Amino acid sequence: MSERYDDKKINHLIQNVSEDELSDLAELFKVFGDSTRIKILYDLFQGERNVTEICDDLEMNQSAISHQLKILKTSKLIKSRRDGKAMIYSLADDHVKMIIAMGKEHVEE
Repeated sequence: MSERYDDKKINHLIQNVSEDELSDLAELFKVFGDSTRIKILYDLFQGERNVTEICDDLEMNQSAISHQLKILKTSKLIKSRRDGKAMIYSLADDHVKMIIAMGKEHVEE
């Protein structure tokens, strides 16, 4: 996981924010507003998965999973690579784990 955010870094990140950045941030948090997408992200914490594996892990159909994967990819929370005919999905970076961990910590308070 990335470095811990200290007060100085946090203050730097939240100062002088533009309207576009606020809009982008709101859109990012909307993506986290769906429990299926959160389940997919948790599944990808374990490593790379193809659609079939994600479907099996979450006991959901491929259509529902594929739709959510598209949203997660568009939001740059996951990435994909082709392996033969299969698409392999993984977390885009460690920020995704950090956001989830911080959210979980917040709801547990």
